[in-house]
Amino acid sequence: MEGSHRLNRKEFRQFVGIAKGSTGELKYHLLLSKDLGLLSDDEFNFMRRETDEISKMLNGLVNSLKIV
Repeated sequence: MEGSHRLNRKEFRQFVGIAKGSTGELKYHLLLSKDLGLLSDDEFNFMRRETDEISKMLNGLVNSLKIV
């Protein structure tokens, strides 16, 4: 993951935040692809579930990196 070798927690947390933003963009592109007929319902549902799971994992990682 980009930023994983950074020297401090705050900087790494910033990169995790960027990854969270990217999952939001991916959700939009998946929906657009489905609407344009580029993905079947099954493909869309599978990829959306996977993206949701990754979003949850990133949220947990961000929470674990909270600066006290």
